[in-house]
Amino acid sequence: MDRDRKMSAREIEGLIADGHTIVIFEESVLRLDSWVPKHPGGRLAILHMVGKDATDEINAYHSAATLKTMKAFRIGRKPAGVWTNSTPPIRGGIYEKYEALPGAQSDELSVSDTEESTIADSIGRVTDRSSPTTTISECSSEPECPETDNEKEVDVAAGLGLNKVASEKPEAVLTARSQALLSAARYTDWALQQEIDGDVVDYPSLDVDVQQDIVRKYRILHQKVKDGGHYDCRYLEYGKEMVRYSTLFMLFVVFCRYEWYMTSAVFLGMFWHQIMFSAHDAGHLAITNNFVIDTLIGTIVADLLCGLSIGWWKSSHNVHHLITNSPEHDPDTQNVPIFATSPAFFKSLHSSYYDFTYIWDAAADFIVPFQRYSYYPIMGVARFNLYFLSWLHVFSAKAGSLGESKAWWIRPLEAAFMSIFWYVFGYLFVWCTLPTWPIRIGFVLISHIVTMPLHVQITLSHWGMSHADHGDGESFPQRQLRTTMDVDCPAWFDWFHGGLQFQAVHHLFPRVPRHNLRRVQFLVREFCEETGIPYSILGFVDGNMKVLDRLQAVGDQVKNLINCQKYMAETGESGLH
Repeated sequence: MDRDRKMSAREIEGLIADGHTIVIFEESVLRLDSWVPKHPGGRLAILHMVGKDATDEINAYHSAATLKTMKAFRIGRKPAGVWTNSTPPIRGGIYEKYEALPGAQSDELSVSDTEESTIADSIGRVTDRSSPTTTISECSSEPECPETDNEKEVDVAAGLGLNKVASEKPEAVLTARSQALLSAARYTDWALQQEIDGDVVDYPSLDVDVQQDIVRKYRILHQKVKDGGHYDCRYLEYGKEMVRYSTLFMLFVVFCRYEWYMTSAVFLGMFWHQIMFSAHDAGHLAITNNFVIDTLIGTIVADLLCGLSIGWWKSSHNVHHLITNSPEHDPDTQNVPIFATSPAFFKSLHSSYYDFTYIWDAAADFIVPFQRYSYYPIMGVARFNLYFLSWLHVFSAKAGSLGESKAWWIRPLEAAFMSIFWYVFGYLFVWCTLPTWPIRIGFVLISHIVTMPLHVQITLSHWGMSHADHGDGESFPQRQLRTTMDVDCPAWFDWFHGGLQFQAVHHLFPRVPRHNLRRVQFLVREFCEETGIPYSILGFVDGNMKVLDRLQAVGDQVKNLINCQKYMAETGESGLH
């Protein structure tokens, strides 16, 4: 195989159609079939880059040492000029097979016997389950859309999870109910289009030249970050962190010793809240830049001290970073029927992360309109859900796949550490040390409710921002800045937010240690001024209001949708009332 020859776009498309995992990196065409099951960051992080120029994503998430290994996967060079991104198969992209002309040297595209192609079947499954639905492009910016035939109406009904319409007779019943459902789909598309239209006004054009200029300036910015030493961890800052963590833990022990149990619970909650910031740093390899060492730090902090799986966090968080705020693909947005942050959920969308369809049902109709008011109470007990997700991950195929890589030891270590946590905290402390059931229940609730700011901080920077899909032509830096917001606070208060107040900066440079993010923030502001990309930053209170307003807006849309469905079911009239 000639690894230096230029490959045509059709050849590359054909390889993807045959089930190969093809990613563009700089000038190289990478075939990652054998690496997908071994990738420590999870297979989905790679699958979401198939068919795309992932140069900026790969450079942002990997160290220089890791980048040097990329040439081992190169099978050729991309065509001259700017690569046109395609939709990855996992997101529904469809590719045509390539047949070389007679006499052409097609053997250069053959797969090495030593390389694995296990990803082919999974890509096929994702593509096969794609079903036709009404798309945004089929609707104008107005709520009214042209009439469509019954077959398309049934497709829309199916997309809403109401397949019964397709089998109902007589035709009069089919038409009346399917028209109601189609109006619901039209309303959803119209609501989604409003956000897209707003983004078009606020953000730079998606014109190729404009986006390429943004990419060029981002790469200059990235070089400044490297040259400025901002990837170098300031270990003295972690010394200060350790003093704070130790102080909080000792206060928990002291107050417990003197039987001030509820006060003790407050300090344990504060300890959990603060120390998880270091687990976040370790998950991004931002402490030592060594996979093994940082992973050990992460498992000790998250699994052993907090009872939460760092493996689960990395699995979902890596995908979240790459496709931030995508309702179909970002697991951090998928909370139906408790929360819905986008009208896209009204269509009962399929999650590529969980391989699960979120059906929009009566429960969502009832709960989501009140989500503005349920937000803080649910954030107060959100940690209990993380325990569940952590154990679910350890016993899942996602954790099991790491057995094929150098990270095989993470799964058993996590299971051991979380078991130790529950033995010490759940049995020795809560059951054997706390004297009565009211004190046990009160202690557990208070210690967990105190961690609520962490869950608010996690959602604060994203839930209030755009959830719109602007296609594969949007550059990495613009997409990250469009979907992420920073929180303004004085430097002396940085310890409280633990770096989560610089999420926009962090999403551009996820491996930069959090103690350097404030320095990089100045460079990002300059970059935004130069490119015309809005830099979103609000105070903590205003940021909370932005999230609540978003939840209220989507809740109001649900009310409107329900009213429309009722009206259509009663009258049988087409169009939105």
